[in-house]
Amino acid sequence: MDKILLMLQLQAQLNDATNGEKWTEGVTKNGKTINWRRCIYMECAEMVDSFSWKHWKSINQKPDWDNLQIEVVDVWHFIMSLAIENYSKNLRGGIEDIALNISQLPSFSTIDKRNNSFGFQDDVINKVENIIRLSLEEGELKLEEMFSEFFDLAVMSGLDLETLYRLYVGKNILNQFRQDNGYKDGTYIKIWNGEEDNVVMKRVWEENGDIKPELLYKELAKAYFALNKQH
Repeated sequence: MDKILLMLQLQAQLNDATNGEKWTEGVTKNGKTINWRRCIYMECAEMVDSFSWKHWKSINQKPDWDNLQIEVVDVWHFIMSLAIENYSKNLRGGIEDIALNISQLPSFSTIDKRNNSFGFQDDVINKVENIIRLSLEEGELKLEEMFSEFFDLAVMSGLDLETLYRLYVGKNILNQFRQDNGYKDGTYIKIWNGEEDNVVMKRVWEENGDIKPELLYKELAKAYFALNKQH
């Protein structure tokens, strides 16, 4: 439960900094509407492209599991945001209540175990599409079912609670770095020497098992500003 609570807290802080403190009411500090459900299904659609699902193109291409894991973490950002907004709007409680309720879901036990195996491509895609359906469904949000489907997806993507947490913290720091370096106004450079910044972040984490979030931010800054000097 501790890692779930920490991730929810980090997500709330990121949303506060990025969107203003009224984001749980569905609007940014600039008056732009926030639609977390749309964020979820659009990100899920991108996730499917980690596989060679097209019957007319690149049919022998192997699954890009590294990219899939990054996309899974991106969806997790949006699911947590949707949950915090939902609890706030419906007076269901705060972040601690969400974390407690998640820890009591039967599906939580599946992710709270060491895991490094992958599911079958078609099964993973079906799970992704289940999440898309839940995000598009009209009426009352089936949040607990969405959590359960997400945890199944995470396990099928080779993740467990520890690796989900590490990748989430890494992506959270990267998102902060992006915001600090022109992401909103379009001046941020996302490709670093031929690699997407997501890939660079993941490699820094993997090469430095005990790296702290503050140091990760500094390592990203070092790589990014070295890149800028070349342009």
